[in-house]
Amino acid sequence: MTVDTLDNAPLYFGLGDGIKKGLLYLAGTDFSKLEAGRHDIEGDQLYAMVQHYQTKPPGEGRWEAHRRYWDIQYVVKGIEQIHYANITHLSPGDYDAGKDFLGLEGSGDQVTLHQGMFAILSPQDGHMPGMAKGQPVRVSKVVVKVAYHQY
Repeated sequence: MTVDTLDNAPLYFGLGDGIKKGLLYLAGTDFSKLEAGRHDIEGDQLYAMVQHYQTKPPGEGRWEAHRRYWDIQYVVKGIEQIHYANITHLSPGDYDAGKDFLGLEGSGDQVTLHQGMFAILSPQDGHMPGMAKGQPVRVSKVVVKVAYHQY
């Protein structure tokens, strides 16, 4: 898991062409003009999901990981915590290939993402996004999905 701001995005371009394109997309897009939902960048190889939601209190989150995609999770507005642990430290549940969703159980560390920050999560990064830091707040977030096998 990598956490930073878009000002430092060029430091992570070496992680692959898809990560670079995803970070450039985040830096160059006015998300106030995009509706919630999926926005294709390069079809299923690289796309963004614009989301608006209320952060969840402790105990209401779900651990997850993905096998086919990296996530770049970017907070446009608000603040949230993402819980993180390497999947080797979590107990695996069922994998839904259609949703590329691996449910996990366990515990891990917490990272706070403030407005303008992103987290890059690779397939071995178990995570529980959308968690409240203190009281639940409204968050606008963009998750860029980068196909793992392509880049």
